Amino acid sequence: MNIAEAVATRRSVREFLDTPVPLATIERVLDQARMTPSGCNYQPWEAVVLTGAPLKALQDVLLAAKADDPLEYNWAAPGAYPEYQARLQAVGAAMYGALQIERADKAARTDFMQANLVSFGAPVLLLCHFPKFMKEPQWSDVGMWLQTIMLLLRGEGLDSCPQEYMGNYGRTIKAHLGLSADTMLFCGLAIGWRDDDAPVNHFKRERVPLDQQVKFIGFD
Repeated sequence: MNIAEAVATRRSVREFLDTPVPLATIERVLDQARMTPSGCNYQPWEAVVLTGAPLKALQDVLLAAKADDPLEYNWAAPGAYPEYQARLQAVGAAMYGALQIERADKAARTDFMQANLVSFGAPVLLLCHFPKFMKEPQWSDVGMWLQTIMLLLRGEGLDSCPQEYMGNYGRTIKAHLGLSADTMLFCGLAIGWRDDDAPVNHFKRERVPLDQQVKFIGFD
């Protein structure tokens, strides 16, 4: 598919088939993604990619663990502002509506959130990390790298789900993987084949209109 098709069809998939993903495919995507731009060519991104028994072992650890307290970084901070909280609530309503989970059903909502810890059944999990001395510009560079990977995965017919939720368990994950305490565990990226029969993979995703985000100046 072309780039526009990859952008249009990429979505955060929350139910995967258990079909394995070949190592050669993952290596090809990550090798191509090395060309992602970064300020001063720092290339701050690093990752561990798990599948099979090692992935299951990590998931067992996460399911038995508690979230970090305190968290190493707050990925949910914008929710304190009404404009951004409204966007969160809109996607939550659409997602839980597709799952037929009522707002009052806290147990079902908790169970679905816990599915983050097994990456929604994805057969591959990429865990993105980098040295803690990296600052905001380098965090932005890492985001470009992850987006590049997600679009390349679409080109291979694969899907993904970026999981900042994994940041809640950063210390647990680092300890399990033997990563330095001076490393920032940024996020997970679930990778696999989309279950096209799952309603949660089809709810409508709302986006802010372009004219609310971008101002054009000097054009005829």
